[in-house]
Amino acid sequence: MALLEVRDLSVAFPGGSGRGSSSSRLSDRAVDGVSFDVEAGRVAGLVGESGSGKSVTSMAVMGLLPKTAQVSGTAAFDGRDLLSLPERELEGVRGRDVAMVFQDPMTSLNPVVTVGTQITEVLRRHTGASRRAARDEAGELLARVGIPAPVRRLREYPHQLSGGMRQRAMIAIALACNPKLLIADEPTTALDVTIQAQVLELMGDLVRERGTAMLLITHDLGVVAGLCDTVTVMYSGRVVERAGRHELFARPRHRYTSGLLASVPRLDAPRGQRLTPIPGTPRDVIGWTDGCAFAPRCTAASDACRGSDLPLEQDDDAPAGAGQHLLRCAHPVPAPHDHEQHDQQQERSA
Repeated sequence: MALLEVRDLSVAFPGGSGRGSSSSRLSDRAVDGVSFDVEAGRVAGLVGESGSGKSVTSMAVMGLLPKTAQVSGTAAFDGRDLLSLPERELEGVRGRDVAMVFQDPMTSLNPVVTVGTQITEVLRRHTGASRRAARDEAGELLARVGIPAPVRRLREYPHQLSGGMRQRAMIAIALACNPKLLIADEPTTALDVTIQAQVLELMGDLVRERGTAMLLITHDLGVVAGLCDTVTVMYSGRVVERAGRHELFARPRHRYTSGLLASVPRLDAPRGQRLTPIPGTPRDVIGWTDGCAFAPRCTAASDACRGSDLPLEQDDDAPAGAGQHLLRCAHPVPAPHDHEQHDQQQERSA
């Protein structure tokens, strides 16, 4: 049974004609009917370009969106719907049972409060530890995430730490109360590759050793390949494909997923081979009610991709034993056996 079950999550923000407008009109939904599960001891990846709705999804689950946001659906954590909890009860869950590593530690950490205070306040708030015990535990947490001279770092401010250390301090805060669920929003952004590898190894150890459930939000498919068990691909606020990691990388079926993979540099590619970018920009979309939002950027788009709402369905061509492979596409990338049948037909025709 999943520790976190998100069902039909939708988020919209108020529109209007300008400042002070009383219009109740809503803009296009930032998140539209998103569903996914996160199981204990496993990592679920949420993937997509900037603007696809990944971070808004996580902020909605954590109850951190502004009050003006219109949120619907459910996010059942350990049997309780986080979206319907009163704020006081949610504060008891957030930071203790569900923790989050934010995208930019420089703006997420309080610049005028020492790192030690920011860790100890979490421990004192949720565990009732004394000031001395909380400070001792804070030093151990910094040491656990690989920060040298942890006792001295407790007295320092965020600007005195490097980018990698600030990210590790954010992870230490998130791990302070041994959460059951960890949401990591682009945890390796702006880090060099060496520090990225260390941070990802640390988070992987957390999942394996403590059985923590993790929702990893990223646009980096290399991170997904090394850490995630299942992958949910989002585009323009909706899920367009979901599968196990190995299945998704071996047989991407949605044209957007295939485009993302084709645009990633490969070490085994021939020298001088050009990358294949996805044409257009994330702004080139049509409303999902008018068809597939990816249609303006898709080289295989046809009239079937426009004018009707495409459902998220099980891929009928998924091989036996591959598990669930969901797809929202009128013209999916041909499965490997489809390629073979096509080649055979061409040979017979010749």
